Amino acid sequence: MCGIIGYAGHRPAVPLIVEGLRRLEYRGYDSAGVATIQNKEVELVRAEGKLAALDEKLAQVNVTNSTFGVGHTRWATHGIPVERNAHPHLDFKKNIAMIHNGIIENYQEIKTELIAKGYEFRSDTDSEVLVNLIAEGRKHSETMLDAISWALKQVDGAYAIALVSVDEPGTVYAARVASPMVMGVGVGENFVASDIPAFLPYTREVVFIEDGELVKITSSSWEVFRRDTLEPVEKEVRTINWDVQAAQKGGHKHFMIKEIFEQPKVISDCLAGRIDLEKGEVVLSEIADLEPPERLHIIACGTSYHAGLWGKYLIEKWAEIPVEVEIASEFRYRDPLLSKGGVALAISQSGETADTLAGIKLVKQKGLPIIGLCNVVGSSVARESSHVVYTQAGPEISVASTKAMCSQLTALLLLALYWGKKKGVIDVATYSRAVMDLRNIPSILEAELPAMRDKAQELSREFSEAYSFFFLGRGMYFPLALEGALKLKEISYIHAEGYASGEMKHGPIALIDPKFPTFAMALNDELFSKVKSNLVEVQARGGEIIALTNPGVDLEVEHRWNLPEVWGPLNTFIALPALQLFAYETADYLGKDVDQPRNLAKSVTVE
Repeated sequence: MCGIIGYAGHRPAVPLIVEGLRRLEYRGYDSAGVATIQNKEVELVRAEGKLAALDEKLAQVNVTNSTFGVGHTRWATHGIPVERNAHPHLDFKKNIAMIHNGIIENYQEIKTELIAKGYEFRSDTDSEVLVNLIAEGRKHSETMLDAISWALKQVDGAYAIALVSVDEPGTVYAARVASPMVMGVGVGENFVASDIPAFLPYTREVVFIEDGELVKITSSSWEVFRRDTLEPVEKEVRTINWDVQAAQKGGHKHFMIKEIFEQPKVISDCLAGRIDLEKGEVVLSEIADLEPPERLHIIACGTSYHAGLWGKYLIEKWAEIPVEVEIASEFRYRDPLLSKGGVALAISQSGETADTLAGIKLVKQKGLPIIGLCNVVGSSVARESSHVVYTQAGPEISVASTKAMCSQLTALLLLALYWGKKKGVIDVATYSRAVMDLRNIPSILEAELPAMRDKAQELSREFSEAYSFFFLGRGMYFPLALEGALKLKEISYIHAEGYASGEMKHGPIALIDPKFPTFAMALNDELFSKVKSNLVEVQARGGEIIALTNPGVDLEVEHRWNLPEVWGPLNTFIALPALQLFAYETADYLGKDVDQPRNLAKSVTVE
């Protein structure tokens, strides 16, 4: 959720930290701040709002001498988004400055104990409680490392923290449990951050920090310890091959439209190495040693949950594997009945989704294998899973997910084909057709996207004053209806609901009137006649209809949006960008902050 960065090196720390925070803006935030040590005192600068407000404050102070410090962009969890609640937070004596991503669940009990010992608090946050607990630990500990270990053993919840202290200039400490944390290893400088882009211009050498580990960095050294015992931990330094330019807009107005137009390449990249062109077969070496499950339990949230719902249709149809799709935030608090021959599939774009990670831990306790389907190499989902299928979508900066879902659908389709073939249950003609035609989708989509955007612009102008929308679909287009509604409401703030078309008459149809439009998935498949009947019901009540359909289909609606027809379920890869483009063009026309919509964050690392 929040963006964090800590630096110890040879460069002026504050400009570097602010630059790193700017590369983490995609995570969503409502305030920002930096802290460093100068003249044996903490220099703290914080501001409500975007980084521009922090820049204005920094211009009024001299913080150019220090070569170490910490910085933070906050997404509010405890306390309203005002400056006193912004990070970093200081302990009562102003000797320690700490940043924190996550939630300390027992902070109120700890706060009561600290108040009884004479501590006073300046904010409403759980984070300030933790930094004061560390300060309390420092009173009876030989080292800061001991004090941090002592304090963290007493807290419940999730955290990634980084801190500096007047007692140890040039040193940054960090730790994590259930919140993302990585370390960057440079020459004469080292970094800690919530995500790799924060320090990517300076080093590609990365160390992934695991739950329950403590980090100490200086300009010339780095060490990792176990939180509870302070025993040293040997860590592997990995090289990241990301291109910094991949995080730039490439001439587009927003990251979101850039990422929508990247989807042809995303499909190609996800297929790379996974289709044997000579044999015409799907190859998934990542799960080659895993037999097709007797039952599949898909665990996901938000857009990833919609992808899982879509995958259920294909996996059950082609691989004849029963599939249950679970909302992770609900799954984690149930006592689910998981069959011994089952496998869990955890889907997460970031690989750091808190509820999905909790679901993984529950599944592990019950002894089932876990396949992680995620985009970020070395992420928590990847490390917690017994098998990992990377979607290979590249960095996705816009908060509203687009190309990540496209890559998830591609991987799920491959999974259905792979298991269907391995079990010997998929029709040979269907298998061959799917493998052959899937390779052509990127070129078809790339050619069609400009015209799709033009149509989306036209429709967005006509419907920009709508207050509510229905999105309707049947079969595998029902999950797309859910996703279309989600995209519209999260970036344009227009209320929208996705429904299975046949469910509309069981209540929601009462809302239909001339000012309540319907966006229908009416593509040419075996359920089209049913969808058509549902739309006639909408028209009979005066509702306006936008219909995504195919040329030659017998459908009379007010606003027809023809898409090129491809084979079977592959139509999904044409329809999905149309839904995304409609949401994007509507939000852009309304002047919304498309890449960073209000109240949202890219990686939801807390409950």
